[in-house]
Amino acid sequence: MSESVKLSVIYYSATGVGTTIAREIAETAEKEGAEVRLRKAAELAPAEAIASNPAWAANVEATADVAEATPDDIVWADAVIFGSPTRYGNIAAQLKQFIDTLGPQWAQGLLADKVYSGFTSTSTAHGGQESTLLALSNSFYHFGGIIVPPGYTDPSKFADGNPYGTSHVDAQGGNPVADQTRTAAQVQTRRVLRVAAALTGRGAF
Repeated sequence: MSESVKLSVIYYSATGVGTTIAREIAETAEKEGAEVRLRKAAELAPAEAIASNPAWAANVEATADVAEATPDDIVWADAVIFGSPTRYGNIAAQLKQFIDTLGPQWAQGLLADKVYSGFTSTSTAHGGQESTLLALSNSFYHFGGIIVPPGYTDPSKFADGNPYGTSHVDAQGGNPVADQTRTAAQVQTRRVLRVAAALTGRGAF
């Protein structure tokens, strides 16, 4: 029996939307037979800023058991799905800071030839979802990675409408992650696993 595909899900989430999507991706991958590491980017915000936002504080408490990402989580993986909320149409500083620590691994070629994909969330419908996912992909190009978006490869994608990656509009906390976003995450995860399996010969999806 062949080895399982190794997937790392590395994300940053302030108020919990990203956490929900990351867990959906991880659970889907595990059901498909992949070996999964769920990791969060280290928090950079001061404690007083977190405490001032009940949803932010609640997410920090709820994810206390999620290990912080290390470079080894990428080196180990066949595929990596990154997640970040939008910050001015770009990825959050917390995830960028983690990516910026990967210079030694990049210099050794240890980030190349892996499958990469991304997900995001915004507070408004036109809050920079596409630009955030495209910005995230800039790092993948430098890694020498193989970018695998969901595309319009499943009928459900014509409902959520984002071929770049899973995305969600939180509407200031008034729109919990529901079936449409979860389905998008599942479609993206399965496609990432299929491509990674084809590249590595591990698993069958």
